[in-house]
Amino acid sequence: MGRPLKIKSPEEMEQLWEEYKQVCDDQEVLTHEFSSKNSKFVSAKLKRSITYTIEGFCVYLGIARSKFYDTYAGKKRYGDIVTRIREECEADARKKFELQVIPSQLAGLWMSKYGYTTKVENNLSGGLDTEKSKLDDLIGQMRGGDVSS
Repeated sequence: MGRPLKIKSPEEMEQLWEEYKQVCDDQEVLTHEFSSKNSKFVSAKLKRSITYTIEGFCVYLGIARSKFYDTYAGKKRYGDIVTRIREECEADARKKFELQVIPSQLAGLWMSKYGYTTKVENNLSGGLDTEKSKLDDLIGQMRGGDVSS
């Protein structure tokens, strides 16, 4: 028989998830800036937030991500909370990009883990030569057709 579960119930997992989100939202960062007015460096503690991730949650719990998925994601009784955690991670990342908490340059990289892409689809029906021929035909019709010059 396997080892006992670290998280005994979905309710306990929900409580731990809420604690983890609070930790993410209440990060303190010590910043240093030069004050030209006072001609010296000034330090300040600022409140910042970090993005919710399943990886971060696993670190907070002290378990490996693979163990989290193997142990909890596959269990029916934990299914709802695990799904909610995934969805809240995605929603949190999107919110922080839209509010510019996270630099927008990182959006493509960060959001790709949720299935988003910055790739533009090319819907050409043929190669470039085929499209050029279609354009040439269209121009020819316009010159020789009812279009007055």
